[in-house]
Amino acid sequence: MSSSTTVRTARRRRTLRMAAAALTAAAGLTLTACSGSDATGVRPADHTDTEASAESSGAGSSTGAQGSDAQAGPGAKADSKADSKAGAAAKQSGSGDAANGAGAGSGVQRCHTSGLKASFATGGDAVPDPNAGGSTTTSIVLTNKGSSTCKIGGFPGVDLKSENGGERWSLARSSKKFSSITLKPGDSTDFTINLALTKEEKGFYQPAFAVVTPPNETTALTLKWPWGTLVDQRSATHPATFVNPIG
Repeated sequence: MSSSTTVRTARRRRTLRMAAAALTAAAGLTLTACSGSDATGVRPADHTDTEASAESSGAGSSTGAQGSDAQAGPGAKADSKADSKAGAAAKQSGSGDAANGAGAGSGVQRCHTSGLKASFATGGDAVPDPNAGGSTTTSIVLTNKGSSTCKIGGFPGVDLKSENGGERWSLARSSKKFSSITLKPGDSTDFTINLALTKEEKGFYQPAFAVVTPPNETTALTLKWPWGTLVDQRSATHPATFVNPIG
């Protein structure tokens, strides 16, 4: 190889090395620029945090919206509850009004003691047969003495009392069925008491008063006992003297 060829080859290699160096430097500058861009921007970790912050901010907005909803939510729930309560109250009021309306429409209420008069039926066949044993009856008449129509039905309470009130007999009830009866002012109904009258001088009970409590009432009406003595069955399981329902 000639000396001139050797020089050209050396120059070419040097040129290639310089070009390679230039390319390396350029690459380094490019990487530095990219790195510089990252440096002037947000670090990957910070970027992640920013995304997290952004998501958190987004969630915050969403939460804020939800917060608004949440703030409105309890109110809405409260309003909903209030509406529910109002609706329930309206229903109750409606049902109450309906019930009252029905009562008002019919104009009929329960008969109260204060609006009733009681008396023994004493005419004709109403007088109990003293020789009939436990098969005879007496009737007590209840009259509506008020100015309004009322309903009555069921078993009255009947207590027999001795003269001094020391001996009391709460009469048992029969098993008869009953229904309500409407009484206009001045109208009457009655109920019967099965009696076991006796003429024996032993084992008898002499009532002086009959205390009558109308159904569903706590106030009583007191009547004088007009009949004779009864077989004393105050402690009997199935006494022959007992009360029947009204009507």
